[in-house]
Amino acid sequence: MKTLKGPGVFLAQFVRDEAPFDNIDGLAGWAAEKGFKGVQIPSWDKRVIDLELAADSQDYCDDLRGRLARHGLVVTELASHLQGQLVALHPAFDLPVDSFAPRHLHRNPAARQGWAETQLRLAARASRRLGLDRHVTFSGTLLWPYLYPFPQWPDGLIDDGFDELARRWRPLLDAFDESGVDLCFEIHPAEDLHDGLTFEMFLERVDQHSRCNIMYDPSHLLLQSLDYLTYIDHYNERIKMFHVKDAEFRPTGKTGAYGGFQPWLRRAGRFRSPGDGQIDFKGIFSKLAAYDFDGWAVLEWECCLKNPEDGAAEGAKFISDHIIGVSAHAFDDFVKAGVDKALNRVILGL
Repeated sequence: MKTLKGPGVFLAQFVRDEAPFDNIDGLAGWAAEKGFKGVQIPSWDKRVIDLELAADSQDYCDDLRGRLARHGLVVTELASHLQGQLVALHPAFDLPVDSFAPRHLHRNPAARQGWAETQLRLAARASRRLGLDRHVTFSGTLLWPYLYPFPQWPDGLIDDGFDELARRWRPLLDAFDESGVDLCFEIHPAEDLHDGLTFEMFLERVDQHSRCNIMYDPSHLLLQSLDYLTYIDHYNERIKMFHVKDAEFRPTGKTGAYGGFQPWLRRAGRFRSPGDGQIDFKGIFSKLAAYDFDGWAVLEWECCLKNPEDGAAEGAKFISDHIIGVSAHAFDDFVKAGVDKALNRVILGL
């Protein structure tokens, strides 16, 4: 069995335009002080990484790794959630997500999609230069506006949507394969890949591509009322990344899973700091250990109540306390008999 690596932290929620959070060196010192051993880097934010340089310059990547190493840190993975969202986007979201792309691409969906696809290819090459073997992104959404079947779906709408999703992502999966990197889709509401069945529909259409994998975040499954522990049983061979994020789902007589267009604080489903919600992390860490998960346990801090400084410090300790150092031998080996086929036959009465 393998022991999970960690704790790591996803930097996206902590980057801002003030020291020490406005550059990778400052963030590295902050993360190390909190107790983290690795950082997951948002590839869209030039304050922490220049993706174009990382894709083409080994010197740049070696320097980045060296700067982190001075703080006792490594890169766990790169992330491209914002770029991935733009690979496949329903027109209803065109204006709300324009900010994900450079300003000169705003209100130009075709050019924006092309830019996003190029970004994913850069991310594959940058991951290889950084010595990484997995990467996380979003699938995008062509079908989310049609999640609930009323008005009734036109015949073939869902199949056509997944066919197109696969057509756009298949070349990118091949690009990641060329770089030796698994492409892990975060299973997430508002994405076409938001549960187990939608992942299966996509996986079938990309011919069970070996690089098509899952970033497991139980908070998004709890808020859909999925059995997030059994999910690991179903998809453990495809789960290659893990976000440690807690959540709580407390429906009332006034609102439930859809949230009633309320802010996070007033929703029935809310993200919480690790340990403050309802997720059974002991069960999750146990299952991942049993299935030989060899990736990082990475904190993605999102909480509607707690401040980020406390959330980060508590999150690092929470992950460390939950990582199971797996045993190299069975607990009852002290009574184990050696191999003796003749004795076995006697025991069986043969």
